[in-house]
Amino acid sequence: MNPVVKGFFDIDTWTVTYVVYEKPNSPCIIIDSVLGYDPKSGRTNTKMADEVIQFVKENALKVEWILETHAHADHVTAAPYLKSKLGGQTAIGDHISVVQGVFKGIFNLESAFPTDGSQFDRLLKDGERVDFGGLSLKAIFVPGHTPACMAYQIGDAIFVGDTMFMPDVGTARCDFPGGNASVLYQSMKKILSNPPETRLFMCHDYPPNNRPIQFETTVAEERKSNIHMHDGISEEQFIEMRTKRDATLEMPVLILPAIQVNIRAGEFPPAESNGISYLKIPVNAV
Repeated sequence: MNPVVKGFFDIDTWTVTYVVYEKPNSPCIIIDSVLGYDPKSGRTNTKMADEVIQFVKENALKVEWILETHAHADHVTAAPYLKSKLGGQTAIGDHISVVQGVFKGIFNLESAFPTDGSQFDRLLKDGERVDFGGLSLKAIFVPGHTPACMAYQIGDAIFVGDTMFMPDVGTARCDFPGGNASVLYQSMKKILSNPPETRLFMCHDYPPNNRPIQFETTVAEERKSNIHMHDGISEEQFIEMRTKRDATLEMPVLILPAIQVNIRAGEFPPAESNGISYLKIPVNAV
């Protein structure tokens, strides 16, 4: 059965959150939620998450899963807030432990911080299926952007995370710790081997030339028109392009706060003796 998909675009981080369901009054899942975070003040807000909550309630949906495609570097997840308001369980790919291990060292996190993914309610393996209502989700391991990325296939729809973007934007960077352009190429080939009419839903859109925001395309369109990954692009060509391009990119504005929070399944570090939670900024380390 093919799902109904509702996307919510956050202009501050260029991120799309999805609510996926069969029909009103049915179970649903939420993919890649956003908690507002102001890097200048360190203050958070729930504006985008509250829009999701309103939609879920208006359609009498029951949240069963709050999913992450990976530990995002460009926005903070709102998973704990959504869980507190709507219920459901959090889930991410089982390779999150690799990412946690890397960043525990970079941020010199507390010794008690576990790197086994136990902050999440469930860790999904490649090929694992999760049913919700009349729909079934299949987890697809698609590393390359990070070593732990997952895509989620539900009927004729695949939520690709940061593997690729709209055809006129291209593909994800591979220069974060554990990223690999060759591995990303193979992951995208896996996604693009699906039937041409398969719907692909992006995690971000960065529209060029002032075009309207778009975050849905198809396998056929990506194979025909993706500026980095259309049919005929060899792995060697892709690696060369991606390596040169990544060398010119600045780090995402929110990478340092976002990673610290997202590897904790959206929870902030334990409050210190004054009751305030603090995030670390490593100097000359990233």
